Amino acid sequence: MNNEVTLEELDKNQRHTSKMASDNEQKLDELSRKLGVQEEELIRAVDRAELAEKKLKGIEEELNMVGENMKSLEKSAEKAVEREEKLKDKILNIQNKFTGVERRFEYGEMTITKLNQRIDDIEDEIYREKLKIKKVADELGETFDDMLAHY
Repeated sequence: MNNEVTLEELDKNQRHTSKMASDNEQKLDELSRKLGVQEEELIRAVDRAELAEKKLKGIEEELNMVGENMKSLEKSAEKAVEREEKLKDKILNIQNKFTGVERRFEYGEMTITKLNQRIDDIEDEIYREKLKIKKVADELGETFDDMLAHY
Protein backbone atom coordinates (compact mmCIF):
# COMPACT_ATOMS: atom_id res chain seq x y z
CA MET A 1 0.00 0.00 0.00
CA ASN A 2 2.68 2.26 0.74
CA ASN A 3 4.12 1.62 -2.64
CA GLU A 4 0.84 2.22 -4.27
CA VAL A 5 0.44 5.53 -2.51
CA THR A 6 3.98 6.46 -3.45
CA LEU A 7 3.34 5.40 -7.01
CA GLU A 8 0.18 7.42 -7.10
CA GLU A 9 1.99 10.40 -5.66
CA LEU A 10 4.84 9.99 -8.13
CA ASP A 11 2.32 9.60 -10.95
CA LYS A 12 0.50 12.64 -9.72
CA ASN A 13 3.81 14.53 -9.50
CA GLN A 14 4.74 13.39 -13.00
CA ARG A 15 1.43 14.57 -14.44
CA HIS A 16 1.80 17.81 -12.58
CA THR A 17 5.39 18.21 -13.78
CA SER A 18 4.39 17.26 -17.32
CA LYS A 19 1.59 19.80 -17.18
CA MET A 20 4.03 22.40 -15.84
CA ALA A 21 6.53 21.48 -18.59
CA SER A 22 3.78 21.78 -21.19
CA ASP A 23 2.67 25.12 -19.75
CA ASN A 24 6.27 26.26 -19.64
CA GLU A 25 6.76 25.20 -23.28
CA GLN A 26 3.66 27.17 -24.25
CA LYS A 27 4.95 30.14 -22.31
CA LEU A 28 8.37 29.70 -23.94
CA ASP A 29 6.77 29.54 -27.39
CA GLU A 30 4.70 32.62 -26.63
CA LEU A 31 7.72 34.46 -25.25
CA SER A 32 9.78 33.36 -28.28
CA ARG A 33 7.06 34.67 -30.58
CA LYS A 34 6.90 37.96 -28.60
CA LEU A 35 10.70 38.15 -28.70
CA GLY A 36 10.62 37.68 -32.48
CA VAL A 37 8.02 40.43 -32.79
CA GLN A 38 10.07 42.69 -30.50
CA GLU A 39 13.22 41.98 -32.55
CA GLU A 40 11.39 42.88 -35.76
CA GLU A 41 10.07 46.06 -34.17
CA LEU A 42 13.61 46.85 -32.94
CA ILE A 43 14.99 46.37 -36.46
CA ARG A 44 12.30 48.66 -37.89
CA ALA A 45 12.97 51.20 -35.11
CA VAL A 46 16.73 51.09 -35.83
CA ASP A 47 16.02 51.55 -39.56
CA ARG A 48 13.75 54.50 -38.81
CA ALA A 49 16.38 55.96 -36.46
CA GLU A 50 19.07 55.60 -39.15
CA LEU A 51 16.79 57.21 -41.72
CA ALA A 52 16.00 60.02 -39.28
CA GLU A 53 19.74 60.52 -38.64
CA LYS A 54 20.38 60.75 -42.39
CA LYS A 55 17.56 63.27 -42.75
CA LEU A 56 18.92 65.19 -39.76
CA LYS A 57 22.40 65.30 -41.31
CA GLY A 58 20.89 66.52 -44.59
CA ILE A 59 18.93 69.18 -42.76
CA GLU A 60 22.02 70.22 -40.77
CA GLU A 61 24.01 70.54 -44.02
CA GLU A 62 21.21 72.55 -45.57
CA LEU A 63 21.06 74.72 -42.46
CA ASN A 64 24.81 75.31 -42.66
CA MET A 65 24.46 76.29 -46.32
CA VAL A 66 21.60 78.63 -45.47
CA GLY A 67 23.74 80.11 -42.68
CA GLU A 68 26.62 80.69 -45.09
CA ASN A 69 24.23 82.22 -47.61
CA MET A 70 22.84 84.49 -44.89
CA LYS A 71 26.36 85.62 -43.96
CA SER A 72 27.12 86.28 -47.60
CA LEU A 73 23.87 88.20 -48.04
CA GLU A 74 24.55 90.22 -44.88
CA LYS A 75 28.01 91.17 -46.20
CA SER A 76 26.50 92.08 -49.56
CA ALA A 77 23.83 94.15 -47.84
CA GLU A 78 26.47 95.95 -45.76
CA LYS A 79 28.48 96.70 -48.90
CA ALA A 80 25.33 97.90 -50.67
CA VAL A 81 24.52 100.22 -47.75
CA GLU A 82 28.08 101.59 -47.84
CA ARG A 83 27.86 102.13 -51.61
CA GLU A 84 24.46 103.79 -51.15
CA GLU A 85 25.91 106.17 -48.54
CA LYS A 86 28.86 106.99 -50.80
CA LEU A 87 26.53 107.60 -53.74
CA LYS A 88 24.29 109.81 -51.61
CA ASP A 89 27.35 111.84 -50.62
CA LYS A 90 28.40 112.09 -54.28
CA ILE A 91 24.89 113.18 -55.26
CA LEU A 92 24.91 115.82 -52.51
CA ASN A 93 28.33 117.08 -53.65
CA ILE A 94 27.20 117.19 -57.28
CA GLN A 95 24.02 119.04 -56.28
CA ASN A 96 26.08 121.56 -54.31
CA LYS A 97 28.46 122.01 -57.25
CA PHE A 98 25.50 122.37 -59.60
CA THR A 99 23.99 125.03 -57.35
CA GLY A 100 27.31 126.90 -57.30
CA VAL A 101 27.64 126.64 -61.09
CA GLU A 102 24.04 127.83 -61.49
CA ARG A 103 24.77 130.89 -59.35
CA ARG A 104 27.95 131.65 -61.29
CA PHE A 105 26.01 131.21 -64.54
CA GLU A 106 23.32 133.64 -63.38
CA TYR A 107 25.99 136.09 -62.18
CA GLY A 108 27.78 135.68 -65.53
CA GLU A 109 24.55 136.37 -67.43
CA MET A 110 23.93 139.48 -65.34
CA THR A 111 27.53 140.60 -65.91
CA ILE A 112 27.21 139.99 -69.67
CA THR A 113 23.96 141.98 -69.72
CA LYS A 114 25.65 144.84 -67.86
CA LEU A 115 28.70 144.67 -70.14
CA ASN A 116 26.49 144.66 -73.26
CA GLN A 117 24.65 147.68 -71.88
CA ARG A 118 28.00 149.35 -71.14
CA ILE A 119 29.22 148.50 -74.68
CA ASP A 120 26.05 150.02 -76.15
CA ASP A 121 26.57 153.15 -74.00
CA ILE A 122 30.23 153.40 -75.10
CA GLU A 123 29.29 152.88 -78.77
CA ASP A 124 26.68 155.63 -78.44
CA GLU A 125 29.27 157.88 -76.80
CA ILE A 126 31.82 157.08 -79.55
CA TYR A 127 29.21 157.89 -82.20
CA ARG A 128 28.45 161.22 -80.49
CA GLU A 129 32.15 161.96 -80.18
CA LYS A 130 32.63 161.15 -83.90
CA LEU A 131 29.79 163.51 -84.71
CA LYS A 132 31.44 166.20 -82.59
CA ILE A 133 34.80 165.53 -84.24
CA LYS A 134 33.16 165.69 -87.68
CA LYS A 135 31.44 168.93 -86.73
CA VAL A 136 34.73 170.35 -85.43
CA ALA A 137 36.57 169.07 -88.55
CA ASP A 138 33.89 170.64 -90.75
CA GLU A 139 34.17 173.90 -88.84
CA LEU A 140 37.96 173.69 -89.04
CA GLY A 141 37.72 172.99 -92.79
CA GLU A 142 35.42 175.99 -93.23
CA THR A 143 37.78 178.07 -91.17
CA PHE A 144 40.72 177.04 -93.36
CA ASP A 145 38.67 177.67 -96.47
CA ASP A 146 37.72 181.14 -95.11
CA MET A 147 41.36 181.80 -94.25
CA LEU A 148 42.53 180.76 -97.68
CA ALA A 149 39.81 182.75 -99.36
CA HIS A 150 40.51 185.90 -97.32
CA TYR A 151 44.25 185.92 -97.13
